[in-house]
Amino acid sequence: MTTLNQSKTRRLHRVRGKLSQNITIPRLSVFRSNCHIWAQIIDDKHGKTLVSASTKTVKTKGTKSEQSKAVGSAIAKLAQSKKITFIRFDRGLYRYHGRVKALAEGARDGGLKF
Repeated sequence: MTTLNQSKTRRLHRVRGKLSQNITIPRLSVFRSNCHIWAQIIDDKHGKTLVSASTKTVKTKGTKSEQSKAVGSAIAKLAQSKKITFIRFDRGLYRYHGRVKALAEGARDGGLKF
């Protein structure tokens, strides 16, 4: 029987393993805490963060999912200003539902393709 931490670690390695196959495209990395969500677009080739947004920088009201969608839209707008259209979505050890899915949908609505 596996513990929750082991299954999250396996999920993280599975996701990052698939993403590491093409480092020429920037990746949208997501970090989620109980209160906030952060997103940043990283250039793995040079090891630099290109743009970032979070619920702390994007002041919106509403549920956590609505705030996550606003962060996705904000990161897409910042990426468009830096001429970034194609990204790889790195959900890390989180499942693709809830706030992570809302952030991804907000980024897609903002014009990012992944």
